[in-house]
Amino acid sequence: MKDRLKREFYTRDTLLVAKELLGKYIIRKIAKRFLVGKIVETEAYIGPEDKASHSYQWKITKRNLAEFLEGGHIYIYLCYGMYWQLNITTSKNCTPECVLVRAIEPINEFKIKNVTLPAGRQELKISTPASAGASAGRQNSKFKIRNLTNGPGKLCDWLKLDKSFYGEDLVTSKRIWLEDGEKILPLQIIATKRIGIDYAEIWKHKPWRFYIKNNPFVSVE
Repeated sequence: MKDRLKREFYTRDTLLVAKELLGKYIIRKIAKRFLVGKIVETEAYIGPEDKASHSYQWKITKRNLAEFLEGGHIYIYLCYGMYWQLNITTSKNCTPECVLVRAIEPINEFKIKNVTLPAGRQELKISTPASAGASAGRQNSKFKIRNLTNGPGKLCDWLKLDKSFYGEDLVTSKRIWLEDGEKILPLQIIATKRIGIDYAEIWKHKPWRFYIKNNPFVSVE
């Protein structure tokens, strides 16, 4: 893939990477088809100084070992025993820092412009759960599509990600990678505090959550 993000993109300052991931495309290959999503919301975790990070004070466990990998690897873990959370490692020299991908916008065949899918391959069409029913109204259908990926657990479910992706290298993987996408201007980026980390004391107030202004696929707080 000529537009696949290279190692140099990930091995930079974590806050910068968290912002510049906005607008990038996640490409998920499933057999001969692809799921494509635009990243619209992220959160930065700056361990080991960040009390909200799993690697706070250089803590190393079987669960967080992938967080110490060079930038561009997947750190995925199960939250509440139910929901997978997709994180991308950043920085270098085994510094445990990462970016949580909180929400993506599914991209259908009418929107794809910059994604370089191989010749003869097809993109998986966006589909709502079967329970939506064929007769569901247009507004209801739009809501259900938004509801597919507007949260970290939901996007992992839609992309069909699980523990098997733990430690996956986004730079070389043949089943998941990131490509350059839409240019998001600084004025389009909202910075605010992260979600669900009340235990992190002063760190819970850090404005390290970033999302695209007015994008309907941003997660519900």
